[in-house]
Amino acid sequence: MKTQSLLSAVAGAILLSACAAPASAPTPASASAAPPEPVFQCNADGARFAVGQPLSPQLEAAARVRAGAGTVRALKPGEAVTMELNGGRLNLDVDARGRVTDVRCG
Repeated sequence: MKTQSLLSAVAGAILLSACAAPASAPTPASASAAPPEPVFQCNADGARFAVGQPLSPQLEAAARVRAGAGTVRALKPGEAVTMELNGGRLNLDVDARGRVTDVRCG
């Protein structure tokens, strides 16, 4: 009787393990990982052409590209801005008339 109950228990365990989901094979990190974000390094000299020009979306885009920046922000007089440094960001200082007075990275 003990042998029969032992065999029943083993058979039950085998049947239950057959119903379990198969273990998935590990995937290579390169197959499942998203591509890395591009790294931008701003160079304000490329955007010096914008000084003296009226601010526009087209000017912002051209200055960003020529400076090699990932982002651009216009800083208007009296406007509150964050102080964190971002080496991939171009800052365009703008006067009250809407003309670019300075370009810098950060």
